[in-house]
Amino acid sequence: MNNSVTNTARLLGAGLRALLVLTLVTGVIYPLVITGIAQGLFHDKANGSEIEADGKVVGSSLIGQSYNLPLKKGQETPAADLKWFQGRPANGLGTNSVNTQYKLILSGATNLSADSGAVNGKCPDKPDDGTLCAQVLAAKDAVVKDNSVPGYTVKPSEVPADAVTSSGSGLDPAISPAYAELQVHRVAAKNGLSVSAVEKLVKDHTEGRTLGFMGEPRVNVLELNIALKDLAAKK
Repeated sequence: MNNSVTNTARLLGAGLRALLVLTLVTGVIYPLVITGIAQGLFHDKANGSEIEADGKVVGSSLIGQSYNLPLKKGQETPAADLKWFQGRPANGLGTNSVNTQYKLILSGATNLSADSGAVNGKCPDKPDDGTLCAQVLAAKDAVVKDNSVPGYTVKPSEVPADAVTSSGSGLDPAISPAYAELQVHRVAAKNGLSVSAVEKLVKDHTEGRTLGFMGEPRVNVLELNIALKDLAAKK
């Protein structure tokens, strides 16, 4: 009986010591070491890849934002503020989901197939509402209309894919250089800037492929619009 109690006490003691040691190592030492390494070597990424402007955080380089006019009475969806560069459509999980306009409650793709609304592999002139074809054609018409200004007309064939489709998450912070360049004339006209100055702005904020071979060249829309604001303030 005494041996049984002694063995049980010894096992409980060993178990408690192991628990305390493992708690200290995995719950205190390891997190502190990893946090220290992250803060020392990857400070920006460890803190959310924050972007600052005028001394305050205005967003993250990893999450897209909307650039819209204030919602008017009777409007369900605000109109785009066309003095700014616009990002990709923020359909995310669909136009009726909680993830429209880059809200962070939920993220995901529309789940519409690539041939949604297509006939014989092509989008008809009047596809069914709610299909991918309908979304893409409506977005293309808007891009052509919004970015055609006196002296510069956008052709439907010039509209790149990322201008009319949302990303897999619906939160993509970047656009292609082609889409940024397509918006240059409109942004220049709306801000009273020269086309060449805005073109240079886009060129200066175009990032190449990661490590030279991964992904595609891209332009972070928030960073570009911050630079645009600074440029417009100097005119």
